[in-house]
Amino acid sequence: MEKQPQNAEARTLSMMSIISKLAFACSLISLAAISPASAETLEALAGKTHYHGVAFARSGSATLLLASHHGLFALTKDGKATRVSPLHDYMGFSPDPVDPLGYYASGHPAGGGNSGFLKSADGGATWKQLSPGVGGPVDFHQMDVSPADPKTIYGSYGELQVSRDGGQSWSVAGTPPTGLIALAASSLKADQLYAATKQGLYVSADAGASWQPLGFAGEVVSTIKVGSDGSLFAFVLGRGLMKAGENKPDDWTLLSNGFGNAIPLHSAIDPANPNHHALTTQENGVLESIDGGATWAPFGKS
Repeated sequence: MEKQPQNAEARTLSMMSIISKLAFACSLISLAAISPASAETLEALAGKTHYHGVAFARSGSATLLLASHHGLFALTKDGKATRVSPLHDYMGFSPDPVDPLGYYASGHPAGGGNSGFLKSADGGATWKQLSPGVGGPVDFHQMDVSPADPKTIYGSYGELQVSRDGGQSWSVAGTPPTGLIALAASSLKADQLYAATKQGLYVSADAGASWQPLGFAGEVVSTIKVGSDGSLFAFVLGRGLMKAGENKPDDWTLLSNGFGNAIPLHSAIDPANPNHHALTTQENGVLESIDGGATWAPFGKS
């Protein structure tokens, strides 16, 4: 692995502070800041909300779906965003790997409190609570659905919870690593799970009951994503976007480091095109890659 630049320690501390403040900043933005469903530019939307998740749309004319503090927004290639959901703070957000109209979420209703674990079967237009979760209603900030078994879903609410029946019931799996930022379920095994943290990258082979270091010890890993081909993508502060394979998780290569001060936080891979990637940053940027993550441009300009 390459060494971090000499000034990386100061930069990492600054970026850790930014990440820690994101949830607090969300609470200061009024839910009334977003008007009812009407198209607006992505630039205008970025000044009014925070993004908590991103997925490629698998139906309709939209390219991306952005889960935000103010609802779910459909983003078209021309950079216009339209709220398609009720007003809701979607803190956790994951697409159903099987159903192109299916999405899962967790967060906060407009009236306050926690929403528990939610599902939409119509592309995000309407939602229902499948379960309050253990000790809920939960507010999963990190969650993911297993591509190896779409009935297996993970969510973090203090402790790590797991559902084996598509979100209908939940049990406590274990304790997530300290400083958890993101979760990603393996494409190979339903019980294998990755965790991006402020202290490195971790892996669990027993559905979150125990964890082992996987790489980048002591470094901030702000996002982790698993491709359908078993590729692992992790953004490491001070390094850049790193890539490895689930079959060789100790063999990381630098894919891209052209992000400047932007910190990728949420990422998605187009199920119809594994070279088409998207991510959101702590600055509410939405970036896009059409070459498997090697180069990036603002959404719609790649």
